[in-house]
Amino acid sequence: MRRWLCVLLCVGALAQLSAQQEMPLPEPDDGEPIPIEPPMLIPMRAPDGSIPDLVDNAAATPANLDVAKLEKELARAEKRAASADRLYKAGIIAKMDAEQRVLNAVQLTAALAEARLQAAKTQATDAEQPIAESALADAEEAAKRAAEERHRAEIEQALRDLQRQQKLLALGSGRKVDVSRAEKKLAELQSAE
Repeated sequence: MRRWLCVLLCVGALAQLSAQQEMPLPEPDDGEPIPIEPPMLIPMRAPDGSIPDLVDNAAATPANLDVAKLEKELARAEKRAASADRLYKAGIIAKMDAEQRVLNAVQLTAALAEARLQAAKTQATDAEQPIAESALADAEEAAKRAAEERHRAEIEQALRDLQRQQKLLALGSGRKVDVSRAEKKLAELQSAE
C-alpha cells in the first residue's frame, strides 16, 4: 500500500515539475495573428435546415426539387404512421401522437399532389401538347381527391380532439377553455366545406 502511495506521489511531483517549466511560445513568421477558429467545413444551412447543393444542377428546377423533397418527407411520414399503432399498443407513444402521425401523412399527401399539380401546370405552359393537358387533368383530379381526403381527416381529428377534451372535462382534469377551443376549431373546419 505504501509503495503505491509513493509511486503516486512521485508521478504527481514529476507532473508538477514538468508543468512548471515554461514552454517557449512559437514566434510568428510573418506577423499575422494565429487563427483561432478553423474554417467551417459545413456550408451555411438553408432556413428549412437543409444543406444547399453546391453543384448548380440546371436540370433540377425548384418545382422538381419541391416534389422530390415532399416525396421523401411523405415516405418518412408513411413509415412513422405505419409504426404508430404498434408503438401506441406498446405504450411508447400516446394515442393522440399516433393520430397526429397519420394526419401528418395525409397532409403531406395533399401537399405532394398540389406540388405535382403546379409542376404539371408549368409543364403544360411550356409545351402545348395533348399529353401535357391530359397529365394536367390527372394532376388536378389527384390534387382534388387529396385535398378532400385531407379535409376529411382534419375534421375527424378535430372531432376526436373535441371528444377527448370533453372526457377530460368530465373527469375534472380538463378546462372549459380547451373544450371551447376544440369546438371552435371543429366548427371552422366544418364551415370550410
